[in-house]
Amino acid sequence: MTTPQDDSALGELLPIEVLEGHVRDAWEWFLASLLNLDVAIQMGLILAAFIPALIFGPRLREVVESLTKGRIKTGLARRLLTAAISLATPLALIAVLALTRIVLGALDQPFALVDAAMSLMTAWLVIRAVTLIIRSRFWSKVAFYVAWPVAALDVFGLLDDVVVQLQALAIPLGETDDGQPVDLSLFDILRTMIYFGALFWLASMAGRTVNTQLERTEEISPALRALIAKVLGVALPVIALLIALQLTGFNLATLAIFSGAVGIGVGLGLQKTVANFAAGFTLLADKSIKPGDALEVDGQFGWVTGMESRYVSMRTRDGTEHLIPNEHFIANGVINWSKSDRVVRQHAPFGVSYDTLDLERVQRLAIEAAKTVPRVVAEKDPVCNLMDFGDSSVNFDLRFWISDPENGLSNVRSEVYVAIWKSFHEHAVEFPYPQIDLHVRDLPAGVKKQMMADKPA
Repeated sequence: MTTPQDDSALGELLPIEVLEGHVRDAWEWFLASLLNLDVAIQMGLILAAFIPALIFGPRLREVVESLTKGRIKTGLARRLLTAAISLATPLALIAVLALTRIVLGALDQPFALVDAAMSLMTAWLVIRAVTLIIRSRFWSKVAFYVAWPVAALDVFGLLDDVVVQLQALAIPLGETDDGQPVDLSLFDILRTMIYFGALFWLASMAGRTVNTQLERTEEISPALRALIAKVLGVALPVIALLIALQLTGFNLATLAIFSGAVGIGVGLGLQKTVANFAAGFTLLADKSIKPGDALEVDGQFGWVTGMESRYVSMRTRDGTEHLIPNEHFIANGVINWSKSDRVVRQHAPFGVSYDTLDLERVQRLAIEAAKTVPRVVAEKDPVCNLMDFGDSSVNFDLRFWISDPENGLSNVRSEVYVAIWKSFHEHAVEFPYPQIDLHVRDLPAGVKKQMMADKPA
């Protein structure tokens, strides 16, 4: 029979006695601090405060809506009012908690837990109001889930300890010129992310405001507006990041450490991204493509609806959105139907029967038919040329001009063909049927005898 060992490998890996001591201390603190009459009374009052808040909160909302109905309709004031209306119940809860705190203070009773609950609710209310005012759902969630934990830690007095622990988790980056060590702590990273998030949101708002003003300015061309928007879209986030690094006291000289890694990354995996980024600026700078242009790319016809940093968005007549990399336009070229002149020529080939003798009349009818189509430019007369004598028809090519290629090419060509069809039928011009002449050189003997027998006398 074996005897149990006093020492085990589990005891060496995990300090069980130390963990048991921490658990015991936590349990004793819980019994001494939370399970007592004062805490129970305050918890009961906090829970009871929800009852009048749920009763009077909706009524407060109705009163505010009735007083402001029809007076404030749009703008920042309306967003603030909407946020206040949606937070009527939490506001009523804070008011009840404040009244409870005053009563406990007057009775000389402890109110620390009520005070903490009131502080948490106030912090939550302020943060929630800010997130409701922010239009972006993403940034609203980021602001709420970052600011609320910080406020909660501050209310319970744990924020300083957490900051100390985050500062202790640091990565050495090198030394300054004075020989001082440069460290990057987890606290610096989180603080930089918070600063950058706030500054990036402000930069986005500023960029949208500038773009809105540019769109209202008719003196600026669409290409220049797109170029300014793209420059702002790149410059503002970079400026926000640099300001965030400066606010945290980060030494920008240490970024030189990462330059080699960034260069390798660009060389290995970011060639296409950088090429598309540079090609986008080139397209806007030389004004070869601009928003609203009618393009034909790889047989697909559409018009430019947007020019981003990596791609050009082209919407086709089918309603589909083609995202074409900027580099494609530099390397492969593109047909721009509206770059220098929006008046472009279209072709409508057709044929008539060989029984038609007056070919000049056919040309006149085709030209007059094209002129009846509203989209055909009246200032430029259509031209109808005889192209060749085909196997089954005499072939013509009707050439006409339009000034709105962004509205489509096949549809206007269809209208011209319909007009030609109606005009030719009105004037008895025959469209040909496919004709093939077969010359039989020889027939089998049985077939020839049968044909001779069936031949009438």
